[in-house]
Amino acid sequence: MDEKKSKKPVYTLPTNKEKYALLKEKEKEALLGGGEDRIQTQHDKGKLTARERIHLLLDEGSFEEIGKFVMHRCKDFGLDQQYYPGDGVITGYGTVNGRLVYVFSQDFTVFGGSLSETHAEKIVKLMDLAMQNGAPIIGLNDSGGARIQEGVVSLAGYADIFFKNTMASGVIPQISAIMGPCAGGAVYSPAITDFIFMVENTSYMFVTGPNVVKTVTQENVTAEELGGASAHSTKSGVTHFACANEAVCINEIKKLLSYVPQNCEEDAPVYPYEVKEDETVAKLNDLIPDNPNKPYDMKEVINGIVDADSFLEVHENFAENIVVGMARIGGRSIGVVGNQPASLAGVLDINASTKGARFVRFCDCFNIPLLVLEDVPGFLPGTDQEWNGIITNGAKLLYAFSEATVPRITVITRKAYGGAYDVMNSKHIGADMNYAWPMAEIAVMGAKGAAEIIFRKEISAADDPEVKLQEKIDEYTGKFANPYRAAHRGYIDEVILPEDTRSKLIRAFKMLENKVATLPRKKHGNIPL
Repeated sequence: MDEKKSKKPVYTLPTNKEKYALLKEKEKEALLGGGEDRIQTQHDKGKLTARERIHLLLDEGSFEEIGKFVMHRCKDFGLDQQYYPGDGVITGYGTVNGRLVYVFSQDFTVFGGSLSETHAEKIVKLMDLAMQNGAPIIGLNDSGGARIQEGVVSLAGYADIFFKNTMASGVIPQISAIMGPCAGGAVYSPAITDFIFMVENTSYMFVTGPNVVKTVTQENVTAEELGGASAHSTKSGVTHFACANEAVCINEIKKLLSYVPQNCEEDAPVYPYEVKEDETVAKLNDLIPDNPNKPYDMKEVINGIVDADSFLEVHENFAENIVVGMARIGGRSIGVVGNQPASLAGVLDINASTKGARFVRFCDCFNIPLLVLEDVPGFLPGTDQEWNGIITNGAKLLYAFSEATVPRITVITRKAYGGAYDVMNSKHIGADMNYAWPMAEIAVMGAKGAAEIIFRKEISAADDPEVKLQEKIDEYTGKFANPYRAAHRGYIDEVILPEDTRSKLIRAFKMLENKVATLPRKKHGNIPL
């Protein structure tokens, strides 16, 4: 009896329609991230999902995703049973107010947003695109750190990102938003970027967490106390902006972007502004008290000079004795640096110096002109400052101003004493235009201290030393505590009425808009870090 020949199964190729359906299914899976339950957990914590954040940040319908179906390659510790499209980070590009940006958003619903080899590769690829095409990159961080199951491979991924951050520094604006945990090696990438935003009560940054701190130092501290938005915006200065919630954070990022250019080769956007025939601001005449030792708020001066509602303060709650921020004057972006007499009399200390230096260097990187409003009685004295390096840290601000090639204008509103006068963008370190108000005092030190040193013998020999001291203080004040000696030397270009400051600055910045200055040929300088 003949054996019947067995029939081979016939493989039917899927139709195009079935392939389209498969793609839609995979896209649907990718959009869900770690699944509905984990998305709900994210919402229960008061946090948005990675995709919701991108939706808020970018112009409607502008997002184009890259690497949606990328998956991890790890086979150890059961990971070969868990695969999620995108591997915990959403990457792509879109527009903010019509301008191209690149964005990555870590997805905490997938492996806690932990960084794997492929997760890192997606971010690095995006950074390469951003540099090649000259557009800002924004990182929305929400990650548990390195994916432990991948070992050194995930650590290598972090190092790849750090290297790219460094290469991109000064080439394109880099902005980091901390939307959740950011611990261990993960904190160094944001630290290299230009600006860090944090969300109060839901985000934190630290190199070592509360449990390790307790083990090593016996300190009991919560994650919020150790590295929350409040701690880093007031104590360490690590974060530049602390925001009430994620929506506010994203809106602040969009606002910041409006002041900066796409890259180091371009200028910041210029907004339409018609210069008025009369730009005088009469209220500026009344801001400075007659008593030179009485404080006033430098922010009132700033808001009286710049375009209405255009001042965006950076590092608002850190080193409050110096004020820095972005603004516009005549529709043009400028960076503002001002001593704050309402805090520590406006002295320069370690934190103020590093805060100012970092901001000045950012502005210089991206062709943003600098306005310096000066009322500085000197550097803060004391053992704490000296032992913690006020010399080196103060030199950072001096170095930053000296190195800056953007248009630089200084207005001395009141005190400009000692070495701090030199440091705060004086003519001698390359400022383009230097103005002074009539009440400006430009001298080595305050009149009282100077009189006590210069006329010490004469005062001690007098019948009434106190009367003689006051006489000498008045003499010194008449000779030196004014702007005219400096103006006679050409160190001050013009002594102006406060009310005329805005119109003078609009014209001066317009005059300087095509400034070209080059530094000596070098690999790079050695800033006193």
